[in-house]
Amino acid sequence: MAVTRTLSIIKPDATRRNLTGRVTQMLEEAGLRVVASKRIRLTRAQAEAFYAVHRERPFFASLVAFMTSGPVVVQVLEGEDAVALNRRVMGATDPAQAEPGTIRRELAESIEANTVHGSDSDENAAREIAFFFSEIEIVG
Repeated sequence: MAVTRTLSIIKPDATRRNLTGRVTQMLEEAGLRVVASKRIRLTRAQAEAFYAVHRERPFFASLVAFMTSGPVVVQVLEGEDAVALNRRVMGATDPAQAEPGTIRRELAESIEANTVHGSDSDENAAREIAFFFSEIEIVG
């Protein structure tokens, strides 16, 4: 397996409940390393651009509203097959369907307020990382 990178976003429901450290601990204990991190407040334009792939979906407006409702923590994670590992640690999008011990099963409030976002492919990880970070901000 190769060491790769992925993007993780700790969503507003988690930052509101002071779960940033707990989420990060779960990621690190699973074997992922945080190589870049910052707390930001997404603007509407940024959220719409980031989630543009979902623009035609019925949940797009509520997703943008939720992601701009409070601060988020964007992180670049590094590890062996980072995308797949992060997705296993996050659990299913619907917390009720997520495996016990996953971030979403243990910490999420609902299918929308599901605590974390993670890239779904290496290609999307590269695009998503570049959306939030310059190369100088990523320290491996």
